[in-house]
Amino acid sequence: MKTYHQFLLLFIFSAFSLHAFSQNKDDAVTLVKQGIALHDEGKYPEAIAKYQEALKIDPDNINTQYELSYTLCSSGRAKEAIPYLEKLVASNKMAQAYDLLGSTYDDENQFDKAEACYKAGIKAFPDFQRLRFNLALAYLRQKRYPEAETYAIEAIKLEPKHASSQRTYALAALGQNKRLCAMMAFCNFLLLEPQTKRSTEAYEYIDKIFKAGAEQKNILITTDKDKISPISMAEASIAIAALATKAMETQNIGSPQERLSNELKMVFETTAKEGEKQTNKDFFWKYYADYFGKLAQTDNMPAFTRLISLSAYREDNLKWFNENDKQLSALDAWVSGTKREF
Repeated sequence: MKTYHQFLLLFIFSAFSLHAFSQNKDDAVTLVKQGIALHDEGKYPEAIAKYQEALKIDPDNINTQYELSYTLCSSGRAKEAIPYLEKLVASNKMAQAYDLLGSTYDDENQFDKAEACYKAGIKAFPDFQRLRFNLALAYLRQKRYPEAETYAIEAIKLEPKHASSQRTYALAALGQNKRLCAMMAFCNFLLLEPQTKRSTEAYEYIDKIFKAGAEQKNILITTDKDKISPISMAEASIAIAALATKAMETQNIGSPQERLSNELKMVFETTAKEGEKQTNKDFFWKYYADYFGKLAQTDNMPAFTRLISLSAYREDNLKWFNENDKQLSALDAWVSGTKREF
């Protein structure tokens, strides 16, 4: 039988152990914070050392495991991160772990594993947008354009202002020769991200789409990859007939931005009219065609065109914005106040 003295010693020992354990936990948290600060400074080896110390104290801490994995990936040691990430995914407690592991597999040219990881993550965390976006990106790299388009759409629905999802949709559409879809998605991308290297690329794609149509003496911008000629809208194809001819008639009238504004206005209006004939509108018709059709009916087209062509005519467009600040404000108010459907 235990004496009162033994019970007292047991109580004191338990209290001391709990206190020591709590101190150790605090130490681990401090080490992780230090590791994150070192990571942000680009001092990856030092950050990794801090995380490893923290794991010795609290080996099952998922945040520490994730931060260690993230820094390993950032420092070019992705293979070393995989065991930690696989353990995190098995715990099914962190959406970011699925995302980082999927990206790591993809970077290591293990597409099948990446695809399975992303899909498992989507099932476990359906509202985590980045999983759908990165899966779309993985499909795009594989040139599996229909799948890339599908998941890019899902990513856009979860986060409409995510410029990279808009760009991924545009590239997936372009890969299927859906040039109208691509053009409007690139316009949408530039509305969100007008001043980066990617903006220059996006604007060049829009320019190439128009030039391709002009060379054919007709703008053949399709929504169906197998329909390159004017076919009925019932087959989900659209041809903006005679647009190139009209553009050529006015090619020496006004600035390049003004000509582009007129061309886009014709595309937007024509597409919107064709969209009115659609009985079961899909994502493209609701989200892009209807929206840009409404834009074409406003006085905001000049400001819109100047914004999306900023990478091509930076100095000229900045000067225009400086002189037409009210028009830029009006465009911003319209974009903020116009509801979009999916």
